[in-house]
Amino acid sequence: MSLRIVAMASLVLLAAAPSESQEEAARNTIAVFAHPDDELFVAPALASATREGHDVTLVYATNGDQGPGVSGMAPGEELATSRKGEALCAAEALGVTTVHFLDLGDGTLGVNAHHRGSSALRFSAALKHILGDGEFNTAVTWGPDGGYGHSDHRIVSALTAELVQAMDTNRPKLLYSGIRKGSRPPEIQTWAETDSELLTVSVAYTAEDLAAATKAAQCHRTQFDADVRGGMMPLFDQSIWQGAVHFRPAFGT
Repeated sequence: MSLRIVAMASLVLLAAAPSESQEEAARNTIAVFAHPDDELFVAPALASATREGHDVTLVYATNGDQGPGVSGMAPGEELATSRKGEALCAAEALGVTTVHFLDLGDGTLGVNAHHRGSSALRFSAALKHILGDGEFNTAVTWGPDGGYGHSDHRIVSALTAELVQAMDTNRPKLLYSGIRKGSRPPEIQTWAETDSELLTVSVAYTAEDLAAATKAAQCHRTQFDADVRGGMMPLFDQSIWQGAVHFRPAFGT
């Protein structure tokens, strides 16, 4: 796999991937999340997409510098570096070809979001550039609930939708991930549910895709202990997903 990594500060390509033809561009998918590890909530769908030949791009708005998880590390640059390394490990496991790190501070996206120079406006500017360059046909992000209400998740969802709805050409189909009502396991009772009638897009995955997702979960060692890393994907597989990751179109059918 050819993996390219892009940082917002310089927008310099560190490892160039070959350019795509128009036909290949029609199979481009972008997944936009707040933190390294957010991709795990849709990981089998990303693995399924790459297995079927899609070029998948991951965008992380923040560097996770405040989320020590189980690492015992102090918040700051060292933790951010570790989490970015874990994200690259997960991307490789899922077959993702391009990863953008926007390097905004964890927990800052909702702070004075309308002010000049805010993290939110910097995120919007960077994502607009990425969307304009990519000719994506599908975009995936958190729903308005942010999964469990995390402010960074909610802002990423809102700003991604704002940018996509304003595109007049090459607008991707925007999908929100969701948990079908009644499928939420006891371990994540604080997470939001979505009526199944709204979750009209389901991405089926294979045992191979689930194995790739499990391998990706193992990468996030600063955030989850060994038991959680090993049990997360089987738990989601048996309760929430049951063979397919579920989404709802952001702008109707």
